Amino acid sequence: MTNVEFQKIILSWYRKNGRHDPRASRRASLPWRKTRNPWHILISEVMLQQTQVPRVLTKYPPFIRRFPTAQVLARVSLRDVLAEWQGMGYNRRAVHLRELAKTLVRKRSGKVPASIDELQSLPGIGPNTAGAIRAFAFDRKSVFVETNIRRVFLHHFFRRRRNIPDAEILLAVERTLPARNFRRWYYALMDYGALALKSRPNPNRRSAHYTRQSAFRGSPRELRGKIIAALIRHGSVSPDALRGRVALLLGRRCPAKEFSAIVNRMMQEGIIVKQNGRITIKH
Repeated sequence: MTNVEFQKIILSWYRKNGRHDPRASRRASLPWRKTRNPWHILISEVMLQQTQVPRVLTKYPPFIRRFPTAQVLARVSLRDVLAEWQGMGYNRRAVHLRELAKTLVRKRSGKVPASIDELQSLPGIGPNTAGAIRAFAFDRKSVFVETNIRRVFLHHFFRRRRNIPDAEILLAVERTLPARNFRRWYYALMDYGALALKSRPNPNRRSAHYTRQSAFRGSPRELRGKIIAALIRHGSVSPDALRGRVALLLGRRCPAKEFSAIVNRMMQEGIIVKQNGRITIKH
């Protein structure tokens, strides 16, 4: 298959079925595709890390209303940010977003950079997120991969191979890039991977980076979320009181050893602190 043939397949499908027009596709449109605001697009890309689109659809609009600019986010408490973030999981992303906002205000008057190197220098922004922000916020050439893009390239170019590293996929992504309209091209790839290939066996299982996510119930992720929820609700509490409140939120016993290990880890990450024998969210 030539690059031109591949582009025709993807773009032809996208014109008829993509999530660009809910009247044509009969699917919910994605609000972050309706804006050119780099800050709003950055927020959406951080939210979409490790989180399914339906969940982001419920959290993105209120988060943007609450923190419409980097300046607004930079000056609020971490507790306020985590309160808006609740339900998204992986709370370190919210911590990084607040640090990122402070960095943008301090160094760039709150403006999101278009440079890949500058984007990657920001807290919580890796090469793929940086590439997505550059393409979607600025419509500039970039090379990146995410779950749905990976699925497309594994399906079309690596059908008979297993354990394919992203480095090889990125070469294929770069080779098939169009000369312009990078935003549209990546939207088309992502929709094709998410929708057109949905009913097929998941090609991502042949990726060298494929891992099946463990069940949420009973996982450290669940316990971390309940700790944050309890601290947002109750403020500063003793470790024993916090464990009791977490157990109530879980609806089951909270083992002391597991609880202590996760609390210590969250303190090391700078999410929570212990002051005068009481635990609270870091200011």
